[in-house]
Amino acid sequence: MASRIISRDFLIQVAAVVVFFGALWFGLFRQLSGEWSVNDQYSYGWFVPFFAALLFWLRWEDRPKPQNITGQRSVVSDQRTNNRELITNNSKAHAIAIGIAIVSLLLLFPLRVFEIGNPDWRPLSWLHTAIVATLTLLYLWNIGGRSWLRHFAFPILFVFVAVPWLTPIEVPIVQGLMRVVAGIASETVTLFGVPARLEGSLIRISNGLVGVNEACSGVRSLQTSLMIGLLFGELKRLSILRRIVLILAAAAIAFVGNCARAFFLVWIAATKNIAAVGQWHDLAGYSIVIAVFVGSLLLASCMGKNSYRLSVNGSPRRSLGEGGLSVIGYRLSVVAVIWLVAIEVAAATWYRAHESHLVATTRWEIQWPQSEPNFHEIKIDDDVRRILRFDEGRAASWTWRASNSKTLTCVLYFFRWNPGSNSALLANLHRPDVCLPAIGWQQTTDAGVKDLSVAASFALPFRRFEFAHRTGNESTQQIAHAFYCLWEDRAVTPDSQQMPTSPSTWTRGERVRTVLEGRRHLGQQVMEFVVQNRGTIDADEIEARFNEFVPRLIKVKNRSDH
Repeated sequence: MASRIISRDFLIQVAAVVVFFGALWFGLFRQLSGEWSVNDQYSYGWFVPFFAALLFWLRWEDRPKPQNITGQRSVVSDQRTNNRELITNNSKAHAIAIGIAIVSLLLLFPLRVFEIGNPDWRPLSWLHTAIVATLTLLYLWNIGGRSWLRHFAFPILFVFVAVPWLTPIEVPIVQGLMRVVAGIASETVTLFGVPARLEGSLIRISNGLVGVNEACSGVRSLQTSLMIGLLFGELKRLSILRRIVLILAAAAIAFVGNCARAFFLVWIAATKNIAAVGQWHDLAGYSIVIAVFVGSLLLASCMGKNSYRLSVNGSPRRSLGEGGLSVIGYRLSVVAVIWLVAIEVAAATWYRAHESHLVATTRWEIQWPQSEPNFHEIKIDDDVRRILRFDEGRAASWTWRASNSKTLTCVLYFFRWNPGSNSALLANLHRPDVCLPAIGWQQTTDAGVKDLSVAASFALPFRRFEFAHRTGNESTQQIAHAFYCLWEDRAVTPDSQQMPTSPSTWTRGERVRTVLEGRRHLGQQVMEFVVQNRGTIDADEIEARFNEFVPRLIKVKNRSDH
């Protein structure tokens, strides 16, 4: 009977531990997957959880015999002073471990509150990963001692390769690699008789400009090569020095491959046309990943002649036994699971309390004016998609004829963010006073916000800007009139909106203020309309023309369509 009770308690404890760590790791991967989904640079992250699980299972197959937490396999001493010292060390180690675990668990609450309001804030992802890894390693140390801590550290820490790099680290590396790869490709293609001139990260040839963007700079394959090098080094159980050599070799293959890729794309653009580059762009990128994979595998095989064999073919497996798990007790695991649930409930309650006074607003969509002269779709750049992370986006252009017979170029952008998946600051990032100055325009006027009638009892707030692009004398300068509208799905009253006076700056203060105000993403959409022309044109005429055009451009949705 006693053995049955012990076995039942043991199974309950195992179930509690599995539920706790399963929920812990699932929450982490759910948070990281937001970046994996929208940023091709980190799309390899979807494979990391499976690789980490594989590496952990392989480590479990040849796990060492559990030690006590002092690191000794047995205590063989008749001296009471030594025994007393061991007990003291055990108590101190347990106290330190419990203290670290409690602090880590407590940090999960403010972390989740900030993640809900700022799901794309990368320092939070690093902190979240560090907390989950720390709790996991503490538990392994508790049941297996230092030998288990050393043995299982790599598969637990392996997940860090899927965490997005911090922006201050990533941006200089991206820009540096873009310039280096563009420079090498430009010099190489010139040696082959194709005239080319380097302009930053752009290569000018007779057919036009070829850009070496983030995808071509080698950053994506560099990060993938880091993951592949670490993976094969662990599978072959190489020494630390050999693992470093393997990682450097994988990175070198990626760099050389990207230089060859850039050269190939410039050659295609020069010998055919710029449009042909898009047909070969992705294929060339995938070929680099394959080259890194195969090259790393061959190199790892050469360096690891005494390759790792599963313990089923070697030393017998070590039994964990009930004693190892009984140290922490299943009650602590149950309490930890309850705490995780409480965190999610409390974090959601924080935002719901601030949203209790909000109501659903009128929904609307764009009726694209395909009958307008010269109407055509505009392809949205992949970098814009990665930065804005919108769920729905479209852009188009057409022409108008002004009263003085001038041709006006009209450009319309529309972006939609569904509730819950992004930061509430994102929609305020795509504004005329952000985008146009970034490509050389100078803002000359901010006319403020004005409500424009869309339907009989519905109006939208638009902020109007004016920009100038001086390329020569006054008669040849370009003028742009921009109308910007940010609309949220929830507001204080059904048709009230508060237009931000300035764009999001993504500072820590703004992010913290978003959390303190309980602003999470409840659904947003942005419309940006730009009218361009050469020389001056009456701003009142542009505004009147836009006021007349708005009711035909925007369609109000019925409540049943929401």
